[in-house]
Amino acid sequence: MGEILSNDLPKMASVNNMQDELELSHVDKLVGILTSPIETFSKTASFPSKTTDWITPLLIFITASIIAIWFGFSNPAIQQEKKAESEKQIQKLVDEGTLTQEQADQQLEMTDKIMGGPIVYVTSAISIFISKFIFFFIVTGCLYFAIKLILKGDTTFKESMVAYGLPYYILTVQVMVLLILTLIFGKTINDTSVTSFLTVDKQSFLNFILSKIDVLSIWFYLVVGIGFAKMSKSENTKKYIVLVFSLWIGFSLVFFLLGKYIPFLARFNG
Repeated sequence: MGEILSNDLPKMASVNNMQDELELSHVDKLVGILTSPIETFSKTASFPSKTTDWITPLLIFITASIIAIWFGFSNPAIQQEKKAESEKQIQKLVDEGTLTQEQADQQLEMTDKIMGGPIVYVTSAISIFISKFIFFFIVTGCLYFAIKLILKGDTTFKESMVAYGLPYYILTVQVMVLLILTLIFGKTINDTSVTSFLTVDKQSFLNFILSKIDVLSIWFYLVVGIGFAKMSKSENTKKYIVLVFSLWIGFSLVFFLLGKYIPFLARFNG
C-alpha cells in the first residue's frame, strides 16, 4: 500500500507542475493586473508575448473613452459648459482683433448647430481612436528605449507593448470613475487628481504638483514599472518603477512648461 502511494506522488507532483506552467487566460490577466500584478506579469513573461495582451486593453480603454465623451456631450450641463468655453475663446479672439464681432457671431451660431449633433460624435470617436493609438506607440517606444539604454533591460518591443498595454485596464477604471464624477458634479472632470476638486490656477506650478497627486495614475504607472521589470526578467523591480515614474514626471514637466507658450502642448501634461 505504501509503495502504491509513493509511486503516485511523483505523478501528482508532475500534474501540479503542469498546472503551474499553464498560461493565464486573458480574463485571468485582466483580474491579475488589478489584484496581483507582480504574479500576473511574472507568469505572462514565461510565455511568448501575444498581441491580444496589449491591443485588447487598449481597444477597451478607447471604447470606454468614446462612450464617456458621448455621455458628456448628451448631458445638458456639460453642453452648456462647452458652449460657455467656446464663447469665452471666441470673445478673446474678438478682443485681440483676430475676429470681427460678425465673424464671432457666425462661429457661435455654427457651434450651436454642431453641439449635440451626430458630427460631434463621429469626429470625437475618430479623433480619440487615432490619438490614443498614436500616443500608445510613442510612449511604448520611449519606455522601451529608456529601459534598453539606461537599465540595459532584456526586453523586446512586443514585450514592452504588453508591459505598457495590460495596465490600460487601470486607465479604463479611471475613465469610468471620471464619467461618474462628471455626471454627479455636472461639469467636466478631466482627471482624478487633487486639482479636479480644488480651485487652482491651471497655469501655476502648484497646479502641476497637485495634478500628480492622483491615486489612479500612480497605480497605473506603478503597475507599468512592475510590468517592464518582469517582462525584462529582472529581479530588481524597484529601479524599473523609479525610471517609469521619473519619465512620467519629467515629460509632464516639459509639456507643462512648453504649454505656457504653446497651449496645444498643455494637453499632454499627463
